[in-house]
Amino acid sequence: MADLVFSPYDFYDDVDSDPYPVYARLREEAPVYRNEELDFWALSRHEDVVAAVRDPRRFSSVNGPLLDASVWGPEARRALSFIAMDPPHHTRMRGLVSRAFTPRRVAELEPHIRDVARRHIEAALLKGEVDFVTDIAAKIPTDVISELVGVPEPDRAELRRLADLALHREGGGREITPEGLTALIELIGHFTDLVSDRRQKTRDDMVSALLDARVEGDRLTDEEVVAFLHLLVGAGNETTTNLLGNAVYWAWRYPDQKALAFEGRVSEWVEETLRYDTAAPTLLRTVSCDVELHGVEIPSESRILLLPGAANRDPAAFPEPDRYDMEREPGPLISFGSGPHFCLGASLARLEARVTLEEFIAQATNFDLDMSQAGRRQSPYIRGFAKLPATVVPR
Repeated sequence: MADLVFSPYDFYDDVDSDPYPVYARLREEAPVYRNEELDFWALSRHEDVVAAVRDPRRFSSVNGPLLDASVWGPEARRALSFIAMDPPHHTRMRGLVSRAFTPRRVAELEPHIRDVARRHIEAALLKGEVDFVTDIAAKIPTDVISELVGVPEPDRAELRRLADLALHREGGGREITPEGLTALIELIGHFTDLVSDRRQKTRDDMVSALLDARVEGDRLTDEEVVAFLHLLVGAGNETTTNLLGNAVYWAWRYPDQKALAFEGRVSEWVEETLRYDTAAPTLLRTVSCDVELHGVEIPSESRILLLPGAANRDPAAFPEPDRYDMEREPGPLISFGSGPHFCLGASLARLEARVTLEEFIAQATNFDLDMSQAGRRQSPYIRGFAKLPATVVPR
């Protein structure tokens, strides 16, 4: 075990970057792993990750879910809303924002999502040379979330650019870049202006609904709405974009699975990609008391990195976990978390991914990827592609 070294910053520079052999060693050799240099512990087994995300009393979110020292701490909630809170503050915030994000409202979005997907896919195929990420996977969730929130169309591409910059890390970098920090400040400014506008003139959008939301007389402050919008537009876009890129990549890698996808197994395509190559592979927590796991004592106030990406390949939870198989039986995915912090946007991400892939195979008979020109996102918090050039055979 002496040669086992794990850092989430090691796996995003190379197109062929593969953390899964290291995840396997962590599960087998060091289920409670310690990185002294970066001052964190890590849990990789499915059972341990699930137990931790379901236990906010011992595994606290108050310092935020990100490892960077510059964004870890009690002020994390100002940019990351209720994912940087514990009950009862988390319960209050989630109860208020969920009033504007109900399952019925999400389900009603399907016809609109389909229109947006069809329009962007048609435009991409007309170009002849397609980048699946920049032309399709990034644009569709950006439009959907922006319209749901009420972001004007001329501002959407810029918001996407700023959100990307805020998550970007230079090769080997362990902190937000100066450009990323500037982008974060600009994003907050955009949302502050949007909230101020809706205070003066209510519209039929999520910002207005958030400002009107009440639970037993309680309501959100402007600062709380801004933080939630930052979380929603950033995390909401990234999750779906990377899920879509990963789905296309792995179908391309395994032609028998691509054939199943083109036969219409799209829901299974989405679910297996969520498991096999988790778009959000890391979550940070802070232990609020001494915790003992597998004979290892984790001191109170330690930072502990939970690894859904490793948990979703745990053979104790998934038979033959390293096989990409759309026909496998559904299993206990941890891709969107579990317990009180289960992702509020999970149903929307799944819907966007399913509809986009359905529209893609409706307009294409086949595709090929040019991996020599592909590039991965440079972030320890998301796993996916920044560029994914493709040759598509239209119907």
